[in-house]
Amino acid sequence: MEKTLIADQIAAFESLANVPRDQVEWVVERGELRQEQAGNKIITSGEPIDHMFFMLEGVSAFRLEQNGQYKELGRIEVGTISGALPYSRGQFATANGVAITDCTAFFLHKKYFKDLICTCHELTEVLVHQMTDRVRNFTRFQQQNEKLMALGKLSAGLAHELNNPAAAIVRSAESLQSHLGTVPDKFKKVISMKVNDDQIDYVNDLVFGKLEKGIDKSESLMAKTEREDDLTDWLDDNGYGDCYMLSETLADYGFCADDLDGVKDNIGETEFPSVIEWIDNVLTTEKMVGEIKDASSRISKLVNSVKSYSHMDRSDDFEQTDLHEGIHTTLNILNHKLKKNKVEIVEELDNELPAINAQPGELNQVWTNVIDNALDAMENDGGTLKIQTLKQADNAVVKITDSGPGIPEDVKNQIFDPFFTTKDVGKGTGLGLEVVMKIVEKHKGRVSVESVPGETTFEFCFPINSK
Repeated sequence: MEKTLIADQIAAFESLANVPRDQVEWVVERGELRQEQAGNKIITSGEPIDHMFFMLEGVSAFRLEQNGQYKELGRIEVGTISGALPYSRGQFATANGVAITDCTAFFLHKKYFKDLICTCHELTEVLVHQMTDRVRNFTRFQQQNEKLMALGKLSAGLAHELNNPAAAIVRSAESLQSHLGTVPDKFKKVISMKVNDDQIDYVNDLVFGKLEKGIDKSESLMAKTEREDDLTDWLDDNGYGDCYMLSETLADYGFCADDLDGVKDNIGETEFPSVIEWIDNVLTTEKMVGEIKDASSRISKLVNSVKSYSHMDRSDDFEQTDLHEGIHTTLNILNHKLKKNKVEIVEELDNELPAINAQPGELNQVWTNVIDNALDAMENDGGTLKIQTLKQADNAVVKITDSGPGIPEDVKNQIFDPFFTTKDVGKGTGLGLEVVMKIVEKHKGRVSVESVPGETTFEFCFPINSK
């Protein structure tokens, strides 16, 4: 293709409408024409960016690899200027440029940029505008991507956390329905019993006294198992045979062999079987209802955590904010990851810590980014996450410490830079800690990091009486 024709095509670019023809020709004299077939790479991720190019024919696309899949960032069509640009600090490609159709592009090596800036003022101005637009668009994409990745993590965790209590409710409801199907026969036996008021009062006082105390969840498994074995032996000795389910239910509510002796002595041997069936029915029903109640409470707690985390029922104004509430809400949201990574939580909280003037939803983003990074650092071997709060002078201080491998000293000063990440491709965009820094600065606070292998601490300091 003749250089005059190439210059005609480039000069026809809408963005170059006000650029003098001689500046376009200056570029054409120093560049080269390249053609790529559909499917070929024009730019390879990770390789140096050393050419600016003008798309003359065809369509190509920038594709970013994430978790083994490619996500399209945008398309380069006829009339687009891309690649390296004057004043750009980008050294290496962050995505692949792939030809969608057969493409023809004109390339100019960046070794000519210094002369271009001195000689082609109007063209340089256009290219600088192109660069700032590109940075703005890419930043917007990355920020949106960061939010989507965070949302994906949270939603996956919540789905996992909600599934367990939801399954428990279904399981307990089905068991309760099956259990209630046996009630008519047991009721018939109960109303045919010959017992007096004193005997009824004795059984009622015993059973509902046990129900009032409830299941002792602090009791050791060994102690409960020993009592369950004693109950099994008692029932077996008294002609009840295989009754491990009854023994388990009685043991849950604190019954012992002496209690059964008391019931048998008061009621009599004839009526005892019907009474013990009635006791089992009452305890089993209460246990199943309790399981449904506990599971429902867990779901309600998770829903409230999400509501509190997002502050969907509040404005975006600054308000008096309890730091502990936000931290605990975030830990609830990330509970699935804590369990998955086998991380132990250690809390050293100052219960007298005053509230600070803040935007709670934004502070929750701070805790989420830092805690999530800490959990990622302890992904393989588990560890300890330590949360400390204290008051220092007129400041509220929060320290988050993990026992992960630490941050290398040579990159510690870069972790708050935009797009910097030490995570594998697809696991992070490098914007999480930049967001943290911006939110902390917005709240007139400061953040610092100390890290050695086995102990990395992010320390946040917020003024208590900030306006």
